Amino acid sequence: MRISELMHKDVETIDADECLRTAAERMRTCYIGALPVTENGRLVGMLTDRDIAVRSTALGKDPNVTPVREAMTPTVITCSKDDTLDAGELLMEEKSVRRLVVVDEDRHAVGILSMDDVASIPGKLIRPGELLEHLSIYS
Repeated sequence: MRISELMHKDVETIDADECLRTAAERMRTCYIGALPVTENGRLVGMLTDRDIAVRSTALGKDPNVTPVREAMTPTVITCSKDDTLDAGELLMEEKSVRRLVVVDEDRHAVGILSMDDVASIPGKLIRPGELLEHLSIYS
């Protein structure tokens, strides 16, 4: 199975210069916990709800004026839509991430693959508990 068959294709992104409040509102209205961060359409980072809490709110920064780029994680683990699902799962485990941003050759976000997506495949044995256990250590 290819990543393109399981990934979420409707990717919500946020520009690096937007304020954190806008990002938090988008996460709330879209029922998501992470947003790929873009600059001129190209992927430059990832922002999670935890990033907002730990890298901004906990430090007393004003979400109305603090840009996303100040709280985002600049290193994003990515994959291609043509990669195999097994390769994506292994990458999540190796890099201790719950989501992969699926990018095209120009680093435009075209999808998101989450650990929940991988776990939802009927009849697929996902090394029971190993991926979740490994990721839980770092959460």
